[in-house]
Amino acid sequence: MTSRDRDFGPGAAIALTLGSALLWGVAHVATDRRKTGFALMVTHVLVLAVIITAVTAFGTKVLALAVQPLWLTVFSVALAALALAWSAVIVRSFVLVRPRRSNAVGRGLTAAITAGLCALVLVPTAYAARLAYVSHDVVDSIFTADMTPIVADDPWNGAARINVLLIGADSAPGRPGVRTDSMTVASVDTATGNTTLFGLPRNLEHVQMPRGPARRRFPQGFTGDGPDTPGLLNEVFQYAEDYPETVPGVRRGQRGPDLLKRTVSDILGIPVTYYAMVDMKGFAQIIDAMGGVKVTIKQPIVYGKYREGLLSAGTRKLSGQEALWFGRSRTDSDDYVRMGRQKCLLYAVAKQADPVTVLNSFEKLAAATKRAISTDVPQNLLPPFIELSDRVKHARIRSLSFVPPLINTAAPDWSLIRTKVAKALADRPAVRAPGQPRAGATVQGYDRPIALDTACH
Repeated sequence: MTSRDRDFGPGAAIALTLGSALLWGVAHVATDRRKTGFALMVTHVLVLAVIITAVTAFGTKVLALAVQPLWLTVFSVALAALALAWSAVIVRSFVLVRPRRSNAVGRGLTAAITAGLCALVLVPTAYAARLAYVSHDVVDSIFTADMTPIVADDPWNGAARINVLLIGADSAPGRPGVRTDSMTVASVDTATGNTTLFGLPRNLEHVQMPRGPARRRFPQGFTGDGPDTPGLLNEVFQYAEDYPETVPGVRRGQRGPDLLKRTVSDILGIPVTYYAMVDMKGFAQIIDAMGGVKVTIKQPIVYGKYREGLLSAGTRKLSGQEALWFGRSRTDSDDYVRMGRQKCLLYAVAKQADPVTVLNSFEKLAAATKRAISTDVPQNLLPPFIELSDRVKHARIRSLSFVPPLINTAAPDWSLIRTKVAKALADRPAVRAPGQPRAGATVQGYDRPIALDTACH
C-alpha cells in the first residue's frame, strides 16, 4: 500500500492537517505527493520570509505604503488572496489524510479541527483587510488627493526645513465660528529631523496681515470683525471664512487656513507650507476611543464658567471631557499656562497611543479622527512625512513660545520675534543618540521655554 492509499487514523490526520497549516505541503509529502508538497513548502517559507523582512527591516517603508490608498487596496487584495490560498491548502490537506468514512467520529473530529484552522486564518486576515479599508477611508477623508509627482530623492524640493502650522481649534457652544486658541509652528530639519516648536499666543493684537486684500482692509494690523471683537490672532481663521473677498480664489473651508498660514509666516519670518488642525471636541472623542490619557497635573485645575469642576493634582487618567478641560481651562490661570498644558496633552496622547491601544479601538479612533482633524498635507507627501517623523523620533525637539515677558501681546515687537526665530533655527543641535533622553533645550535669549516632553512634570 502506498502512502497515497494509506488509511490515516484520526490522530495522524489531525497532526498532518495541523502540520500543513503551519507549513504548507506536509500532508502532500506524507501522501507521496512530494513535488507538490515541496513546492508548497518553498512557497510558504518565501511568503513568510518576505513578510518578516518587510516588517523588521523595512518597517518605515512599509508604514509609508500603508498611508497610500492604492497600496492599501493592494494590501487588502493580497491579504484576501493569502487567506484563501492558506485555507485551500488546509482543506486540501484534510481531504488527503482524512479518516475513512467508516470512522465517522474520527472523520467528523478532523473536519471540525480543519474548519477551526481555516477560521484561525480567515478571521485575522479579514480583520486586517477591514483595517486596511478603514485606513483607506481615513486617508481619503482627511488628506487631499494630489497627482503632482514627488521626486523620491528629494520630496521637499530642496527645502532645508519644512514648517507646519499645528492648530488647536475651539468651537464652543454659544459662540459662532472657530477660534484657533492653540497655534504652534513645527519647523523640522528635513535632513536630521531636529525640530523647533514656535508657540504663538491666541491674544496677539494688531497682527500685520499678508500682502493683498487682507492688508488693504487692515493696513494698521488686524482689528477683528467690528468693534465688538477684540481683534486677536485667534480670530483670523474665522474672519477669512466669513469674508471670502480677503482670500480671493480660495475655496470655502480653506480660506481660514490659507490666511492664517500666510499671517503666521509673516509673523515668524519663515514660510509655513502646511497646516494640521485638531478640533478640541473631536480630540476629546479620540481620547475616549483610546481609553483615556494619563497626565501629571501639577496644581489643581478649576474649570467651568461658574467653577463647577475640579481636576485634582497628581498623576491620573483623564477621560475625553476631563482632558478637554485640562487643555481649555483658564480659570485661576492664563493663556500661557494653558499653552503649556495643551502641549503636554498632545505629547501624552502621542506617547500613549501605542500599537496595541490603536488596534484595540482602531475603528473608533478612525471615526473620531475623521471628525477631529483637517489638513492640507497632500496624500502623495504622506510617505515622506512618515519617513521624516521616524527621524524626528531620534532628534532634538525644542520649544520657544512668544509670551510675556519676552513679548508684549498687546504691542508685539514683530522684529524681535523674527530675530528670535532666525537665531533659534541657526542653532542646529546634533542628532541625539538612540536611548539618549530627549530634553527640551532653552532657546538662547529666552529663559522660559516650554519643553514638549517636560511640560507635564
